[in-house]
Amino acid sequence: MTHDYAILDGGMGRLLESLGAPFRLPEWSALALIEAPDFVRRAHQAYVDAGADIITTNSYGLAPHMIGEERFHLRGRDLANDAGRIARAVADAAPRRVQVAGSLPPLFGSYRPEAFIAGRAPEILTELVAGLAPHVDLWLIETQSSTLEALTAVAAVSATGQPVYVSYTLRDEEGRTGPPELRSGETVADAVAATLAQKVAAVLFNCSQPEAMTAAVAAARRIIDAAGLPEIGLGVYANAFTPEPPSDEPYAGISELRTDLDPTSYLRWIRIWIAAGATIVGGCCGIGPEHVAAICRDR
Repeated sequence: MTHDYAILDGGMGRLLESLGAPFRLPEWSALALIEAPDFVRRAHQAYVDAGADIITTNSYGLAPHMIGEERFHLRGRDLANDAGRIARAVADAAPRRVQVAGSLPPLFGSYRPEAFIAGRAPEILTELVAGLAPHVDLWLIETQSSTLEALTAVAAVSATGQPVYVSYTLRDEEGRTGPPELRSGETVADAVAATLAQKVAAVLFNCSQPEAMTAAVAAARRIIDAAGLPEIGLGVYANAFTPEPPSDEPYAGISELRTDLDPTSYLRWIRIWIAAGATIVGGCCGIGPEHVAAICRDR
């Protein structure tokens, strides 16, 4: 097994909740940034202490549908700046090189490709990018349900000159068969090909069940290799949610976490993904510093 892989951090919201930070829907992880930002610093520090090579700005919740239209209008850019500044300070104080990934989230709801509003997305992205750009080493456009929403965000950061990682979320219903697909129904193979055409630095998969990830990593690896692009990163960071049926409700409640994804169990998945060709690994919702520490010890 190769040991040449980068380690991302894990989920932010559940870690903030466990630290005692303010935490509720719909603000999710953004609430701590707004009301008690030192908890955000502590969360980043926990991941650095665990050994993460890349920490992700706490900007996933900084979309109008999560913090409110008025608050976004008045404070969106400043809050993004705060998220970037806090992560940058933690990374710069680390005893080794730690990079900061600027998180750009789904703008109109996670797992809801049908909710994407192409005409409005650029104005939201402009505020987030402006706030985050001074502080980040790369962009992490994450939990994207379709190539339309992902590539709209790619266009928004193209002028910054910073590397761009695009991470897609997958259909992961229990018992589904067939080739791996984004939540939009696009095949992973088609999505990866379209994304590579935009000169991104890495393609990843996140915020889906671990069981859905391996086939996606293998499909992406085939496309990357066929394109003759060995320098392109390939990443995966799964969530620990219990399986749920698709819902039209953007906030049906805070999801339950699986009991079978302790650090040792999750590490088994990490090894499978690396063997399938992943070069960037970490965790999403419910995967914490203890999981990241186990991955780092295994490297």
